[in-house]
Amino acid sequence: MTNLRTERADVVVVGAGVAGLMTALELLAHGRSERRRVIVLSKAALGMGAATAWAQGGIAAAMGGDDSPALHAADTLAAACGIGDALAVDVLTSEACERIAETVRFGARFDRTADGAFALGREGAHGRRRILHAGGDATGRALLDALVRAVRAQPAVRVVEQARVLDLMRSEGRVVGVIAEVEGSRCAFLGQAVVLATGGIGALYARTTNPLDACGDGLAIAARAGAMLSDLEFVQFHPTALDAGRDPMPLITEALRGEGAAIVDERGERFLQGVHPLAELAPRDVIARAVHERRRNGARVFLDARGVASFARRFPTAEEACRAAGIDPRREPIPIAPAAHYHMGGIAVDAWGRSSLPGLWACGEVAATGVHGANRLASNSLLEGLVFAGRIAQDITGVNVVSASSREIEPSVFADAPTLAPERIARLRRVMDENVGVVRDREGLRAALDEIDAVACDRAIVSRMIAQAALARCETRGSHARRDYPAARAEYEHRSFITPLDEPVLPVAS
Repeated sequence: MTNLRTERADVVVVGAGVAGLMTALELLAHGRSERRRVIVLSKAALGMGAATAWAQGGIAAAMGGDDSPALHAADTLAAACGIGDALAVDVLTSEACERIAETVRFGARFDRTADGAFALGREGAHGRRRILHAGGDATGRALLDALVRAVRAQPAVRVVEQARVLDLMRSEGRVVGVIAEVEGSRCAFLGQAVVLATGGIGALYARTTNPLDACGDGLAIAARAGAMLSDLEFVQFHPTALDAGRDPMPLITEALRGEGAAIVDERGERFLQGVHPLAELAPRDVIARAVHERRRNGARVFLDARGVASFARRFPTAEEACRAAGIDPRREPIPIAPAAHYHMGGIAVDAWGRSSLPGLWACGEVAATGVHGANRLASNSLLEGLVFAGRIAQDITGVNVVSASSREIEPSVFADAPTLAPERIARLRRVMDENVGVVRDREGLRAALDEIDAVACDRAIVSRMIAQAALARCETRGSHARRDYPAARAEYEHRSFITPLDEPVLPVAS
């Protein structure tokens, strides 16, 4: 501790996507904001690097005249395949409209109809048109830009950019801060509360739609501190990533299927019509597995969006991605493949975002609220970050905590190590893709664990926990598909919870 530069705030927020920035803004909206100071640690420059900016689909909220929070909740629980947390889902759907209104106050501009009402779209497994978009398929980018502007306008929020968080700091059993590396130096950021909003794990896989920094840092940090984790086996693979040799793979938004785009094989067959009654609007796990199996049998698969009106104007992000790959989506089908997209698992939290460690909250994709169960309903992820950010802010405001002095803080156990070689990272990503991917089996999972166990780094810690959880769930449910256990089993109709790492595991390289 004596060699670390130290900064103090009331709350330290780790992550600068929708979950982290909304938490910071909500903290200032509760209580005496002029007396509260928040530090936000951003791994990249503010507004860059967060998966929020890549979210094309939109935000779900029951705003239509034929809709209600109860109907939204029913669709969410149906997609969760029997293990969604009904209380968390009720929180999500009942508070959705209020949180959307807050983002509008922060400057978010959603697409509207000619009469000024929100333009609502429909996506897979939604029974109503309830998806709000901004800039067509640029919803995440538009929302993030609004939140960045709002945060920059708040003098009580200090944003530290290019900050790589290494470890949690604790005092008398309570989390009281983090150690981070900033511009080559290690710093201690102390607060009465710490909120992890570090995003997902998609970059653990060779094929992903996530930023390449999304490799589960927050999960590894929490695991090393002994936090309870939940539902790690449930990784959602987006069925329509652009298969054109790019890493990460550009996402081709699900909203296109809501507007009539069809999934076809190289013969032009709409094979999903024989797989699920909703065909292209079936849940993502169903479509991802069907596409995966077609490709596994040697076929190429495409998204045919030639019949979608005003493609370039309504879906500019997808249009740009296709054009960059030399594809004209108005004249030819778009080659697609499933790619790791969203992690339903994470740090186990309650309905107020509290983890099992006093002083630590988690929000967004790094958290497991139970909302998504075994399979996330489309466009509920940005919403989850918005809703639970507000609840975390309310909870922290009401918690009576005392800042720890530097003498009370337990030294963190952190080991210096050489950077993991790029070829070793690439190999680990391929192992996850091939053996812990869309469809799994015991043999492949054991092979993955054997290879992962030979590597010591945070990336391996998270990969190992996902593979172990997948091996333990001997069934197929939602996004978790086992070739050797192809049906759901009643004895597994519950969420999974683990407290990992009985002994500390030293982080090495990300």
